[in-house]
Amino acid sequence: MRGLLCWPVLLLLLQPWETQLQLTGPRCHTGPLDLVFVIDSSRSVRPFEFETMRQFLMGLLRGLNVGPNATRVGVIQYSSQVQSVFPLRAFSRREDMERAIRDLVPLAQGTMTGLAIQYAMNVAFSVAEGARPPEERVPRVAVIVTDGRPQDRVAEVAAQARARGIEIYAVGVQRADVGSLRAMASPPLDEHVFLVESFDLIQEFGLQFQSRLCVRDLCNGVDHGCEFQCVSEGLSYRCLCPEGRQLQADGKSCNRCREGHVDLVLLVDGSKSVRPQNFELVKRFVNQIVDFLDVSPEGTRVGLVQFSSRVRTEFPLGRYGTAAEVKQAVLAVEYMERGTMTGLALRHMVEHSFSEAQGARPRALNVPRVGLVFTDGRSQDDISVWAARAKEEGIVMYAVGVGKAVEAELREIASEPAELHVSYAPDFGTMTHLLENLRGSICPEEGISAGTELRSPCECESLVEFQGRTLGALESLTLNHILWGWWRGLEGK
Repeated sequence: MRGLLCWPVLLLLLQPWETQLQLTGPRCHTGPLDLVFVIDSSRSVRPFEFETMRQFLMGLLRGLNVGPNATRVGVIQYSSQVQSVFPLRAFSRREDMERAIRDLVPLAQGTMTGLAIQYAMNVAFSVAEGARPPEERVPRVAVIVTDGRPQDRVAEVAAQARARGIEIYAVGVQRADVGSLRAMASPPLDEHVFLVESFDLIQEFGLQFQSRLCVRDLCNGVDHGCEFQCVSEGLSYRCLCPEGRQLQADGKSCNRCREGHVDLVLLVDGSKSVRPQNFELVKRFVNQIVDFLDVSPEGTRVGLVQFSSRVRTEFPLGRYGTAAEVKQAVLAVEYMERGTMTGLALRHMVEHSFSEAQGARPRALNVPRVGLVFTDGRSQDDISVWAARAKEEGIVMYAVGVGKAVEAELREIASEPAELHVSYAPDFGTMTHLLENLRGSICPEEGISAGTELRSPCECESLVEFQGRTLGALESLTLNHILWGWWRGLEGK
């Protein structure tokens, strides 16, 4: 919000709080929305400024269609600590929300914005606090209002929140650091970063924010027919597809991997080093893989096995016949914790997961059998025997490593050549770039055999040691080159 305000806006700012948002038209009906306000109440926010922010919140509430099946609202405030003013599940009436906001007492300490984002991601937007489950695809929106520079790191935790599907608006007032606002906000930044000169002008953001929410209503008011997601754009809308899939000529449906029918078993590391919040990211990643597969009894069949100190079949190959059923089952998987017995998991896969009793098709049908191992650390048992046995049995093996995954183990698990069958991400929040690698391998008509450029694998002795110095460069690299090619390209610079 740089530069001078136009006259119509100035006239609006002269109106009483109770009428400003009403001038934009009737209350907007946005459809379901989970909205959390993250309010800076540090000592730098003076009492009269905090009062202006309080009035801003109540004015914005009056322009929302609040209700259990419409917009749910939560408010948290932060300084050196984080406090929940009220969670998403607390109130369904606007009057009750306004009463809680009127009773709000500022914390008046430091400015730990990163801590507040972490709380919003892990607590405020949890189902227990009133957020709708991820499978319902209700948009999650966080509005962060701050007047200063954070005293902790915000970029990494904000990236994690965005990766979990939280849309972030960053509103800076007076002394706010623009770089921090841009690091927090969702893209496109020109639509999610707002900077105003004083708290008195913060309602300008409120007017624009309300108008953006009202635009969302178009998809809820028409029979759009989008297979995956509808996005309103002004007086029109468009359909979107999951990452790794393209919109078809009809503008509504998404392509699938129809020439790559396989029996696919995913081995997912559920050890304690993964941690609960990252395990949720793993499940989301698995469902993004499912999105580009043509799941059906005659097409691709999917099974899931979780391992830690023991092995558990979450669902076998023959249980589910549609992608929707598979994805619902993935979301229901409960985190095991404990150790990392990758060798035991490989043995289970070879001896049980690809049996006809579990739903694998007979070998006479020549349906490829594919195993994908997902792990974040060193195995606590030997993997060599069963990694070799899997390949002897004709199973095409892929290895996906995250964080402290060991390069030598990934290469031993995977089929040759390594550059086609091993992928790596430095952390759980950056896994999505691996989707193109897997898509190109499992869907040959759209990937490697269709002309994707390959590079030789890296000759670094320690991938994990090397990753720390290359994270910044990785963000600018082409996503459809797999890890080993990336490292060598970086070494040549």
